[in-house]
Amino acid sequence: MKINMNNAVGPQVRARKASGSRVLSALGALSLAGGLQSATQFFAHTFDYQAQLGRHVHHVYAPWSILEWSSTWYARYPDEVMTAASVGLLVATVGLLGVAVAKVVTSNSSRANAYLHGSARWAEKKDIEAAGLLPRPRTWLEVVTGKTAARAAGVYVGGWEDEDGTFHYLRHNGPEHVLTYAPTRSGKGVGLIVPTLLSWGASAVVTDLKGELWAITAGWRKTHARNTVLRFEPAAADGSVCWNPLAEIRLDTEYAVGDVQNLVTLIVDPNGKGLDSHWQKTAFALLVGVILHALYKAQDEGSAATLPAVDAMLANPNRDIAELWMEMATYGHLDGQNHPAVGSAARDMMDRPEEEAGSVLSTAKSYLALYRDPVVARNVSRSEFRIRDLMNADDPVTLYIVTQPNDKDRLRPLVRVMVNMVVRGLADRMDFEHGRPVAHYKHRLLLMLDEFPSLGRLQILQESLGFVAGYGIKCYLICQDLNQLKSRETGYGPDETITSNCHVQNAYPPNRVETAEHLSRLTGQTTVVKEQITTSGRRTAAMLGQVSRTFQEVQRPLLTPDECLRMPGPRKDAEGHIEAAGDMVVYVAGYPAIYGKQPLYFKDPVFRARAAVPAPTVSDRLIAFADAGERGA
Repeated sequence: MKINMNNAVGPQVRARKASGSRVLSALGALSLAGGLQSATQFFAHTFDYQAQLGRHVHHVYAPWSILEWSSTWYARYPDEVMTAASVGLLVATVGLLGVAVAKVVTSNSSRANAYLHGSARWAEKKDIEAAGLLPRPRTWLEVVTGKTAARAAGVYVGGWEDEDGTFHYLRHNGPEHVLTYAPTRSGKGVGLIVPTLLSWGASAVVTDLKGELWAITAGWRKTHARNTVLRFEPAAADGSVCWNPLAEIRLDTEYAVGDVQNLVTLIVDPNGKGLDSHWQKTAFALLVGVILHALYKAQDEGSAATLPAVDAMLANPNRDIAELWMEMATYGHLDGQNHPAVGSAARDMMDRPEEEAGSVLSTAKSYLALYRDPVVARNVSRSEFRIRDLMNADDPVTLYIVTQPNDKDRLRPLVRVMVNMVVRGLADRMDFEHGRPVAHYKHRLLLMLDEFPSLGRLQILQESLGFVAGYGIKCYLICQDLNQLKSRETGYGPDETITSNCHVQNAYPPNRVETAEHLSRLTGQTTVVKEQITTSGRRTAAMLGQVSRTFQEVQRPLLTPDECLRMPGPRKDAEGHIEAAGDMVVYVAGYPAIYGKQPLYFKDPVFRARAAVPAPTVSDRLIAFADAGERGA
């Protein structure tokens, strides 16, 4: 049985290989047509191109004319017709023999199969355009109609130099998420984050270590991108916008208990390792009840419930803690009725032995120790914006979450709470019209989290990547390397799904072998031809022709881990400042890998001008101080 294709080769490769048979078939048809044409012209020449032969163009007749003439004049001129037929048959035979020889030669050729072990290759310009990272060229219809060329938009994922040495920015504007591998001080900030924030016009949430991104990008975003810029720096004595996590609780709805439980989970599990110990679980149940009680009591009193107030409630030296349990168990939270979750938590504490109850209380208070800092307490005691404002305010909103390096660890629980509420609060509703989702937001949201594994395991982030794109949220996640992402202690473990849900992955030169191996596998396998030379006899074998050469197709990664580790990085001066860009690799699912060049915003005069716009000295506010204590609907 004849085998037409190699089923072990991918469909895109099989489609390419089919062109060879089409060429041979075309040559065979051309040989038959040439035979007819030769017979026709020979017959016409025999009769000196007389007018009775019919229409012609400079004595060139249609190939099928010999068939008409033979049926008309064969009885009168049999010899001439047979002679012309013999000439045509000879020409066709020679052509078909040539096709047959070509078929045999190509079938038995020593030319290597370029796709035998793999078909990986580096992307070309047409591949990058198809992947959506470069604007596609105008079609002939668009040129005729005068339609302007499509403009590049979206986040910056890298750069690429074409054959002429022209540098092109690579931008992705789709709803899909982006994951970046970039070691510390590799230039990801000046190459990816800053250009994105100096061009992205919609809303954004940015984790900003040391406040550098605020200083460089907030001015342009406020002045020219018409964004409301919010600087949330919990440990700053002044200049920070205030935000009360408890103000986000949907108190008078059926979601109140769930909102509080999600909040408390992040408080008692600051690293995302799970509630494993008995004391964590009991402290969790207690804090859920206490926070709910504080919320309902503050609502009745016309004040605002805050985490510092909850801590003060548990640590009030002027009140016996038993009085608090009794108040929680008897207070009329819901139309004069005690809330089941609050009463249950209070009775649970009253039923415990004194020593155990004291340990549970101490554990719960330890998780609220952060809010005893007067600066932090002041910045979380009222809300000058709401999470829903990020996508639903009249103008786009950019929220910078600023943490200084020395405050990073202690502020981690609060930052985790904010990121969690951003995802949960903005991806909670979806309606459909004519089979398509209806947007319930005014602005898209870019969630740019630099070194996001340092926030600990955020289960909601991992779980939501698969669906938040439908709610207008685009995630740009940056980590140092694969080990940081897959760490069992601080990351998402070896079974993480972050990489599975990121359509675009880009990488700067790594400094760990594990990351290099991962990038090599993403790049794919290619086929190369290995030449082996064998000599026989003495040293004069080459002169005597006793040399044999064999060619063998072998497999190799398109980018080996060693080559990945040795990719040129950015060139720096003596003070460590980047002077010239290095190389990088960009992966888009379904397309060949792109061997690119790192962009640098300070090499672009447009970006330099935008970065020069001074940042505001204080944060904007969406809710005035006068009504900051009121609860939103």
